[in-house]
Amino acid sequence: MTSYTPAQVTEKTGFTIDTLRYYERIGLLHEVGRTAGGRRFYTEQDVEFLQLLRCLRYTGMPVAEMLRFVELLRSGEATREERVDVLREHEARVAAQIARLQEHQDHIRFKIELYSGAGELASAG
Repeated sequence: MTSYTPAQVTEKTGFTIDTLRYYERIGLLHEVGRTAGGRRFYTEQDVEFLQLLRCLRYTGMPVAEMLRFVELLRSGEATREERVDVLREHEARVAAQIARLQEHQDHIRFKIELYSGAGELASAG
């Protein structure tokens, strides 16, 4: 079984060591394994789970909602539909955010074209 040090996990997931400890403390991450010397180690499954959490966090899911999702996940198969609902709701928010960003990008591109144009047009602000 492959195991990873906290430093290796930060490289693989983009989380800081402080965030890993915080996620463990609040229950997002189950109790992490420890060596005989008391040092934390992470399994491949831990890393994969942290990558899911990274995805959810990067896409704007609040920690409270992540906790709800994790609780549902740990409750087993009986909560599958609820988990799917949580993810569908989040995906809809992400899609709306992408649409807003696309509108902003279109506006920026319009201004680039406008300002790149001939003299008087560029001063139109």
